[in-house]
Amino acid sequence: MTTAALPMAGGAVRDRWRIGLDARGLIIVTALLLAFGLATLYSASAFEATQNGKGSAYFLLKQLSGIGVGVIVFAIAAKVDAELWSKYAWWVMGLALFLMLLTVLPFTKFIAPPILGARRYLFHGSVQPSEFAKLAVIVWTAMLVVKKGDQLRRLTKGLLPILVVVGALAITAALEPDLSTVLFYLLQMGIIVFAAGARVGHFVFLGLAISPVLLRETQRLQYVMERILGFADMAGQAHAKVNYQLDQSLIAVGSGGWLGAGFGEGRQQHGFLPLSYDDFIGGSIGEEWGFVGIAVLIAVYALWGWLGFRIARQARSTFQQLVAIGITVTMLVTAYLHIGVVTGLLPTTGLTLPFISYGRSNLILSFLMTGILVNVGSQPERVIGDRASDPFGGGR
Repeated sequence: MTTAALPMAGGAVRDRWRIGLDARGLIIVTALLLAFGLATLYSASAFEATQNGKGSAYFLLKQLSGIGVGVIVFAIAAKVDAELWSKYAWWVMGLALFLMLLTVLPFTKFIAPPILGARRYLFHGSVQPSEFAKLAVIVWTAMLVVKKGDQLRRLTKGLLPILVVVGALAITAALEPDLSTVLFYLLQMGIIVFAAGARVGHFVFLGLAISPVLLRETQRLQYVMERILGFADMAGQAHAKVNYQLDQSLIAVGSGGWLGAGFGEGRQQHGFLPLSYDDFIGGSIGEEWGFVGIAVLIAVYALWGWLGFRIARQARSTFQQLVAIGITVTMLVTAYLHIGVVTGLLPTTGLTLPFISYGRSNLILSFLMTGILVNVGSQPERVIGDRASDPFGGGR
């Protein structure tokens, strides 16, 4: 009998992914955030749901439908070789640009109608393209910097061409308008390019060149200026209207004290704190779980980030390492900016709390990015014999 025939004699042969210890830890931390998020979402949204003539579990059930889709997306992403994202990076970026254009073109208002004065959603709030575009920035930027290699250290052939494409995506976000998302895309791109070895001087030069444009856009968008001025004058009455949401959030967090009022005992979500289950769910957490609850939540996100960076360090390729860094930074920055806003440390922005805030687009994206990170933290292996027929062994 030849050596090549031995696998056949031993039984079935199957390739699969062996999930690493850090990736397993990431799954557990994500599950904890999801469980806590569902409980918090129900508590924060039940009053508004009943006030709108719906059942108290209306938002919870919609979120569960998003989790159902997200789990499927996560499972697929965790089993697909993360290196394949490099091959399809241009398609991902092209799709993101196309979907973002649908939100701003004049003749697409029938699928992207204005909601609260901005066109950020498709199909009456069902899809938010700017969320998917965050993944596109990560994957496409990582692919291009790896492809450029040493050319990345040259401004005209390195950072500048990357900025042109990501800038096109950022312009569509500015037209929605959503300036915080514009800055977020640029931050994502900057982190990945910096991690890949771009020169700091190039960032300084481009930052100085872009600053006048960002300043002009900030002045043009009245809601942005009102939020900035309101944040700078929180105690004054001149910006009381724009500060209302932030004031109510601070009341919620302050009334929570050290240990909080207790689960389901919060009062600010009874019509006082707008979007208490979405952009300001952190305020509801502060009221019901207190300072200790927010501190523990910060620590859990820090643990998620620590595991993410450990996975990045052990990645199978440079591309996967940069993608893992981009995903980890995206999740951490989103979470900490949200907490900073609801506690009054930062001006109001429309960033959700990953795995906790209501919103299926962000939730599914978070599942997808976590699945990619889990695959980066896994190793391919070939199983021969009876174990290859184990349906619970995981497949590739």
